[in-house]
Order: sequence, then structure tokens, then C-alpha cells
Amino acid sequence: MIARVWRGWAAMGTADDYQRHYEDEVTRHLRHVAGFRGARLLRRIDGDEVLFTSIVFFDGMDDVRGFAGDDVERAVVEDAARQVLSRWDERVTHHEVAVEV
Repeated sequence: MIARVWRGWAAMGTADDYQRHYEDEVTRHLRHVAGFRGARLLRRIDGDEVLFTSIVFFDGMDDVRGFAGDDVERAVVEDAARQVLSRWDERVTHHEVAVEV
């Protein structure tokens, strides 16, 4: 299993908007991606912003390509997210899940 990890930051005033976007739009889309195994959105205060870390699980890299395209390390950030985030990582990292409890 592969974990796809990405980070984005939002101002305090728009952080809840991003979280709602993730809960509604992002999860709705992911549920239709072949090989999708689950997702987690982490949230913490980072100075005067809120840092979000998204971890999305896929069966394998072919499934990641089905979601992200050929440039698998390019972040997929929808326009709605870009409107409420102040900044984000343009690249993501992928990790093989070594232990699952």
C-alpha cells in the first residue's frame, strides 16, 4: 500500500472552509478512484496559519497514476482549495506502508 502525503496552509479565517472542501469534494472524488484505500486529513496550528497534512492511501503506484496522472509527484489542488489556502506544497511524497495496525 502507498501513502501519498501533501501539505497545505490556510489562514485561520479560511481553515474551516478548506476542511469542509476536503470532507465534501475531495472525499467524494477519491471514493471513485480505483485502488483508493482511505484518507486522513491532519490539522494543526502553525504560527498564524493552520497546517493541513493530507495522507491518501492507494493499493499501488498505478492507482496513484490513475488519480494524479503521469507526474505522480505533482500536487492535485483544485481551484476551490486554491481559493481558501494561503500556500501549499506543489510536490507530494509517496511512502510504502511498512506496518499497518
